[in-house]
Amino acid sequence: MELTVGEGLSVDARFTVTENHQGAPGLAHGGLLAAAFDEALGSITWLLRRPAVTARLETDFLRPVPVDSTLYLHAKCDGVAGRKIYLSAEGRLDAPDGPVAVRAHAIFVTVTLEHFTTHGRPEDVAAARESGDVQAAARAFEVNP
Repeated sequence: MELTVGEGLSVDARFTVTENHQGAPGLAHGGLLAAAFDEALGSITWLLRRPAVTARLETDFLRPVPVDSTLYLHAKCDGVAGRKIYLSAEGRLDAPDGPVAVRAHAIFVTVTLEHFTTHGRPEDVAAARESGDVQAAARAFEVNP
């Protein structure tokens, strides 16, 4: 999946569905699409500079997403209240203005970095700390509990 920062607190992503993403014959697996939305929505927390985890993710599947299609996602921040970050996204088929196939709403909750070091696999935490690549190290801590 390719992500770019959009206007304001938003991101745009492009996810191409391959045979590896198949659920029913010829169609994307809904759980995999939910994971793509989780990734796009979660990237907004980086724009806010708040480490956060998914507390709730709701997806509405409006039409089938065929293998070999591209889903264009637009995710945005709808608001922040205390530790809660309210986010939403749409996924459109084959073009940024194509028909809406999936909608998602999420609540992410801000956590401390200790959340990741306490609950992450020790070898992954150590590798992230030892890496010279700051972005790769930071991404290693972007996990769901």
